[in-house]
Amino acid sequence: MNIAYLLLGSNLGNSIKYLSDASKLITQRLGAVTSASSLYQTASWGKNDQPDFINQVIAIGTELGPSDLLKGVLSIELALGRERKEKWGSRTIDIDILLYGDQIVNESDLKIPHPFLHERRFCLEPLCEIAPKLVHPSLNRPFVDLLNDLSDSLFVKKLS
Repeated sequence: MNIAYLLLGSNLGNSIKYLSDASKLITQRLGAVTSASSLYQTASWGKNDQPDFINQVIAIGTELGPSDLLKGVLSIELALGRERKEKWGSRTIDIDILLYGDQIVNESDLKIPHPFLHERRFCLEPLCEIAPKLVHPSLNRPFVDLLNDLSDSLFVKKLS
């Protein structure tokens, strides 16, 4: 069994429902959710002229390898109406593979750890909430240290 950390995000429609539906499909198709962060309202990153996102990090136990996990994630995004029209554009659902155990994957269509993970507050805050002792596998630094040293000042607010 491998532990993978996924970032769920949505800024179109009923974002909270999209995240909930994504978690259910992930459990059915990819592996059981073993922990889930709070929901966070976050400013859009990379393209600022769009609605705020709702984000959440989940950990799953999966038997799938990284490539099959990616295929499953993409099929769930498609099932939930994800349309890829523009980079960093608004979307019903976005599911990013942040980490897959302590593996480093560097393929043309898959990079693990996620290449921007250590630069994004909206990833690090929920990740540190559920895995405060986790260490970045290629930077060899605890994620809490990366969060404390972060220069990203975009809006991130935990929802109650």
